[in-house]
Amino acid sequence: MVAAGHWRDYGLWFDADVAVFAAFRRTAEQPDVRIEKRPQLQLKQGAFALVSQHGMVVKRGHELHGVLAPLERRLMRLVRD
Repeated sequence: MVAAGHWRDYGLWFDADVAVFAAFRRTAEQPDVRIEKRPQLQLKQGAFALVSQHGMVVKRGHELHGVLAPLERRLMRLVRD
């Protein structure tokens, strides 16, 4: 999505209990979307979560490709337009 021009920047953040990939529309703003991996939730709701700009969990799951499905649909829509 960075190559498509939808996101301008991205960042990675690692802590003892979470790894986060954040994508930004503008560098000085809150992230447009965050992808979080929390291994302690692996046996419960799934280790991966897609979190919106407002902090709401959009999708959670055990496998990354399933969690990224809403982003892939948005990318396909950007490419077609």
